[in-house]
Amino acid sequence: MTSTANPTRRRLFIDTSPLRRSFDLRALVAGQLVSVLGTQMAATAVPFEVYALTHSSLDIGLVSLATVVPLLAGSVFGGLVVDAVDRRRLLIAVSALMAVVNVGLAFDAGAAPALWPLFVGPAVTAGLSALEDSALNAVVPNLVRLDELPTANAMFQAVFQLSVIAGPALGGLLLAETGARIVFWINAANFAAATTAALAIAPQRPAGRGERPGVRSFLDGVRFLRGRPAIQGAFAIDINATILGMPRALFPAFAATVFHGGATTLGALYAAPGAGALLGALTTGWVGRVERQGRAVIIAVVVWGLAIAGFGVTPWLPGALALLALAGWADVVSSVFRSTIVQLSVPDALRGRLTGLQIAVVNGGPRLGDLEAGAVATTLGPVVSVVSGGLGCVAGAVALAGLLPGFRGQRAAMGRPKGSSEEKSRVSDL
Repeated sequence: MTSTANPTRRRLFIDTSPLRRSFDLRALVAGQLVSVLGTQMAATAVPFEVYALTHSSLDIGLVSLATVVPLLAGSVFGGLVVDAVDRRRLLIAVSALMAVVNVGLAFDAGAAPALWPLFVGPAVTAGLSALEDSALNAVVPNLVRLDELPTANAMFQAVFQLSVIAGPALGGLLLAETGARIVFWINAANFAAATTAALAIAPQRPAGRGERPGVRSFLDGVRFLRGRPAIQGAFAIDINATILGMPRALFPAFAATVFHGGATTLGALYAAPGAGALLGALTTGWVGRVERQGRAVIIAVVVWGLAIAGFGVTPWLPGALALLALAGWADVVSSVFRSTIVQLSVPDALRGRLTGLQIAVVNGGPRLGDLEAGAVATTLGPVVSVVSGGLGCVAGAVALAGLLPGFRGQRAAMGRPKGSSEEKSRVSDL
């Protein structure tokens, strides 16, 4: 009985064997768990504090808007920095700075809080987070065997999705009991722990010349995209999915007009994709055995689009939540393989720049998606907006599969060890 169950469990649930083999991977996963959890707690505390000071939902929206430019700048510029310095030192510096920012927010949340730190703090944190993500994505391929890379990416997805669900819940409980000041202090302590975790790993110097950040360095990264349909497809299909098939901006309208509910219904709509994504991340024991990774991304995006379109025409709330959970599951699968394709297709010397561009796409797409969904809903109604967006997402994925056969046929480097001749030849092409 046990011998039959254990292989089945390994095939279904996320494979943790890379953690046992790599101390550095264990340290980074632990550091991300505490830091992302704290970030999500703080993301609850900031709008709470803003509303307590101003009683204005507009001000909350402006705080969110203030993070957009730092987020995109941190993604693009951060990628340049990642390819120029020791990535371990960069992770240490970023975590330490985030701890300092949260100490400042904790002091501000004392007896006489001011509003401006609640604009500056999240903006700085957004830029630093994008920089951290670029460094992390560049480091991970050097910590595991290349055939384990999809599994390692799935681990970080599981950490993120768990934090997205648990962080706001814990933050809300602490806000109710102790106020925002304690939340910010806890977040500062979490980033101090993440700094310690980054200190524990080995140095992570980039391969190649370590080119100084600047326009030339950026253009080198952009030029690398030419003639590489696997990377182009990974970027384009994500833009397609997030702009056309991301209906978060319409959840309030659906909660009120389709499901005739209130805040509880709205909360369930926002939570459902995250719950599906967490389930998807925890059941990725199979991803390391998928060879046709480009095809896997295309299928996942088609499932995402169909689930979103189905959500748009489902008047029954439990069915709608199930479809949103399915969309979240598909999103995680797509994300794991897209990250793996980029990481395996780019030499270490350029990996920071290309992952920075990828993070800019990931961060910018949903915001454009909110704009697209809202604009279509204003003229044609929310149901038409969601259904047309989901079907458009499917059509876009199918079109990209036809236009970029190199992406559709992308195969994993199954079993290829780090430092192989193929990796060295790609570095020599720079």
